[in-house]
Amino acid sequence: MIALIQAGGAGTRLKSITGDLPKPMVPICGKPILQWQIENLKASGCNHVILVVSKNGTAVQDYFGFGDKFGIKIEYIVEQEPLGTGGALYFASKMIDEDFALLFGDLMIDVDWNRFFAFHQKREALITAFAHPNGHPADSDVLVADADGKVRKMLSKHDPRDFFYENLTNAGLYIVSREILHRFTEPVQIDFEKEVLAPSIPEERIYAYRSSEYVKDCGTPERYYGVTADCQNGIIAARNLAKPQPCIFLDRDGTINHFGDYVIRPEMLLLEPGAAQAIKKINASPYLAICITNQPIVARGETTIEQLQSIHFKLEDLLGQEGAYLNDLYFCPHHPDRGFPGENPAYKIDCDCRKPKIGLLLRAQRRYNIDFKNSWMIGDTCQDVQTGINAGCHTCLLLGGDPNPYKKYADAKPDLICQNLAEAIDKILALK
Repeated sequence: MIALIQAGGAGTRLKSITGDLPKPMVPICGKPILQWQIENLKASGCNHVILVVSKNGTAVQDYFGFGDKFGIKIEYIVEQEPLGTGGALYFASKMIDEDFALLFGDLMIDVDWNRFFAFHQKREALITAFAHPNGHPADSDVLVADADGKVRKMLSKHDPRDFFYENLTNAGLYIVSREILHRFTEPVQIDFEKEVLAPSIPEERIYAYRSSEYVKDCGTPERYYGVTADCQNGIIAARNLAKPQPCIFLDRDGTINHFGDYVIRPEMLLLEPGAAQAIKKINASPYLAICITNQPIVARGETTIEQLQSIHFKLEDLLGQEGAYLNDLYFCPHHPDRGFPGENPAYKIDCDCRKPKIGLLLRAQRRYNIDFKNSWMIGDTCQDVQTGINAGCHTCLLLGGDPNPYKKYADAKPDLICQNLAEAIDKILALK
């Protein structure tokens, strides 16, 4: 595995903290950010790193040398003039003969690159972008992707958005096919995202790899202190998907949003008081936040899959307005009972994903390496409790949603009973 790291950042916004250190050399818990990156890459089998530095980048070269003390081969591309985020690929084309990782030297990361590469190779992608939700999608570049991750378009943070969209932001890590290097025929300044990634989308070989792993930039004092705290608390290393992940699975209706009439249009969805802030607390904890919801309104013909996705995009928008996000959302559109007017027969099946069956939880487990025994299922009915029991999770029943929480599976006994999600999350996090 080969990695190309853009390590020429000046770090001017951090000058009050780090003086004249270049951005990749800014220390986090005693080591430069760039060293954390190289060690993370090496842990996944990377044996060759190419660092792109400016002609004044002697601090990086003096510290890392040719990689002997780090057990990895390090080479350099020294830019005599700034070439943007993509211009150095002209020089890289003479040094790389395989698909490679591309990343920027101001990112604190802990990623299972083998899993990332496997996703890229399975799809024979031209470029695969590491993507994740965040707590500020409105001011982030967003990727619009289909169910398999194929990117259909990019939404720039500078463009107005008067519609709902998935909270899936471009994190600044890529796996790039060797074949794209043939397109760089001269050393000119290039913006990788604007002039390489975005124009390649019509070729239908650009993919988004959705992950919950830790990728954050340290480019401002506020972000620097936040990343340092995460490092000290062990959150960064714990998020690597090579390690089992604890998760809080959340029901939707009556748990995150108001319980009432079936939500068949985006304008009908309203958050439960305190739900977004509760999910924000999950985001800052070791747990993932994943929604698991039965939505038989599709089977009943009251809405379509596309309309349901718009409802969920509104949910993500409302959470993002309060700085919160879901790591993922899984829904079951099915219902087993047939013979009703207006129903959609394609979804009238006895599936394996309708709660209390655990098909959706198993899909999440495969994608995020979830450890059920250290995870929770929270919902406003005993059906949710039974789902958690079936998966081997801890369970919490909320009494503030469905007025008949014991209507089905009344014998399912939760580990915890709370009034609402805010109370539940406070109690669960206090157990850690």
